[in-house]
Amino acid sequence: MEWYLKVVRDNYANFKGRARRKEYWMFILFNFIASCIAAIIDKILGTALTAGSMYGWVYLLYCLAVFIPSLAVFVRRLHDVGKSGFWIFIALIPIVGAIWLLVLLCTAGDSGSNKYGPSPKA
Repeated sequence: MEWYLKVVRDNYANFKGRARRKEYWMFILFNFIASCIAAIIDKILGTALTAGSMYGWVYLLYCLAVFIPSLAVFVRRLHDVGKSGFWIFIALIPIVGAIWLLVLLCTAGDSGSNKYGPSPKA
């Protein structure tokens, strides 16, 4: 939970620096759990956007609230492997782009400093 709060509270819109694999994937895990909870709350409250939809206003507001932090931690994760944030656009290449991006996100970061800053493990 501390990794999620670190991204949301401390590095809300920080696109500079580097993010460890643990920081990124823990944020993704807790973000998924919070998204599921928001969808369940929408289902319970009956605030679905369309008839039969599981997603509603609570889920939509949550997604809007974490969009910038999600993008920021994603870019910082790419910085950790020595890639620019513009590498996010490789996902536009069907299938291969998403697979390559997943490989980059799972790859260990550069040991020592790189052009985006010192190693977050140090």
